[in-house]
Amino acid sequence: MDQVIEVEKDKRGFMKLLFNRPEKRNAVNYQLMDELESILSEAACDDEVKLLVLTGTGSEAFCSGGDLREFQDLHTEEEAFAMLSKMGEILYKLAVFPKPTLALINGSAFGGGCEIATACDFRLAKREARLGFVQGTLGITTGWGGASLLLEKIPEQKALKLLLDAKIHKAEEAKELGFVDEIVGEGTDGWEWFAEGFLRHETGVLMAYKRLLVHKWQDSGLKGRMEAEIRECSKLWASDEHHAAVERFLNKKK
Repeated sequence: MDQVIEVEKDKRGFMKLLFNRPEKRNAVNYQLMDELESILSEAACDDEVKLLVLTGTGSEAFCSGGDLREFQDLHTEEEAFAMLSKMGEILYKLAVFPKPTLALINGSAFGGGCEIATACDFRLAKREARLGFVQGTLGITTGWGGASLLLEKIPEQKALKLLLDAKIHKAEEAKELGFVDEIVGEGTDGWEWFAEGFLRHETGVLMAYKRLLVHKWQDSGLKGRMEAEIRECSKLWASDEHHAAVERFLNKKK
């Protein structure tokens, strides 16, 4: 079975993870979950890694969220919770990764794709990227803990608007809302200027600062809030409204 995450390491200290399911617009399936969890565990212990960068292969998509065709057979609240909580654990692991993390949004980032980006410490986007927490259009809420993370990253009113609108935004609009830190240019090094300062420091310095942030989240019960959010989505997942919305979406894609 081919890998669905490509890994590139640079001698300067960054590791780049590329979601590689272009035929599915880099949607998340169980294989991608397992690979991401394994890579995070290995990279956390790798002294050569100072910065983790997540992006998608090609220019079309960063990540289009969960693979609805793979998950369409999940009908009950319990079935949904098993899948959602699995990815929720991985997103929490990404959020508390002991070194800085950066999402390079190279194309579309919808639904769960935005949740993955939110779990990263920084978000850079190509100018042509399109982003949106579109879960509401499918009759559900964020299912991997992304709303709880978003409320930690940007002002509450702006976060709530992004979630309630369930709209697709241009990169510039997402920057105005505070979700995107910077718009970056084309080319393989279009983002690297942003992290130049990080890479000049010893790994221990970077990890010490990241621990301060992680301790703040631990003290405020972030993981528990993410778990409660996942439970809410699981209930909505089991609704007739959600299943009908998924069926309409998949039929439109045929």
